[in-house]
Amino acid sequence: MIGTGGTIASRQTKDGLAPGLTPADILSYIPAVKEVCEVQTLQVCNLDSTNVTPEHWKLMVHAVEENYYKYDGFVICHGTDTLAYTAAALSYMIQNSAKPIVVTGSQKPINMDVTDAKSNLLDSFIYAADDDSQNVNIVFDGKVIVGTRARKERAKSFNAFSSLNYPFPAVIQDGMIIRYIPEIPIQGDVHFYYDMRDSVCTLKLIPGMKPDILAYLFEHYDCIVIESFGVGGIPQTLLEVFYAEMEKWSERGKFVVMTTQVANEGSNMTVYEVGKKVKQDFKLIEAYDMTFEATITKLMWLLGLKLNDYDRIRSKFYTCINHDTLFSERVEAEW
Repeated sequence: MIGTGGTIASRQTKDGLAPGLTPADILSYIPAVKEVCEVQTLQVCNLDSTNVTPEHWKLMVHAVEENYYKYDGFVICHGTDTLAYTAAALSYMIQNSAKPIVVTGSQKPINMDVTDAKSNLLDSFIYAADDDSQNVNIVFDGKVIVGTRARKERAKSFNAFSSLNYPFPAVIQDGMIIRYIPEIPIQGDVHFYYDMRDSVCTLKLIPGMKPDILAYLFEHYDCIVIESFGVGGIPQTLLEVFYAEMEKWSERGKFVVMTTQVANEGSNMTVYEVGKKVKQDFKLIEAYDMTFEATITKLMWLLGLKLNDYDRIRSKFYTCINHDTLFSERVEAEW
């Protein structure tokens, strides 16, 4: 069990909830875990997840890699606010893991009388201790969510997370795992990655947005993720500057990824004129059914690989990792 802080580890202070419990403290609240598996604990940080950065992801990856052959599985306790980002990031930083890496947390601290922490944590150990579990997944509110498919959609309710554009592979009820999608056993060696370049930014479109922001973003970041409306497109008011900046910077290795503000069903820029012409005119990657969290962290991972070639980046982006996309490069070319 790897502790990183979060609500599950929080105590009440005069300034509000703040992480203060150690992993051993947390574990003491679920004595029933002794009937499931033997647990040892490690703490890599103790943060509100609002403060988690790629540097903290590296600490988690290092903790797993250093102990990978000593244990049968790993449970990472994490704050819920950026939990989906962390689960997606770990999916790219720890690939092809035949051992389960479960990320969990809670909406209420574990030391409260009414809390979801105890059930979430015990369920996580039940899932991590099962021989058929593998790779990076979230366990929360009795549901198993693939690490690249989660989105926090509720700020306070115990059913905080949804699985976007992909079904729950399993649920946990009364201590039993019910699998809807059987795992295909992983073959080959696990791979660990540490270089996550954060030269990625997001431009969330709003009606009437002024175009002057584009010049700044293109100058200071290697990749711009545009959160567009609907299935994807660029507003007319931004087109002139967008075209000028794309022509200026794309030959210098900078690129744009189009995603959507709509949570479910993904993008398709070929549907409307506002998207189709832009996609035809420029080398522009489209996220399709990928979650925003997976899109951002996959791009950080890809930039860390230092491929220095748009076509190689594009090919890698459309390579499915831990069920993150239903689209392949071949399908994208056909679209």
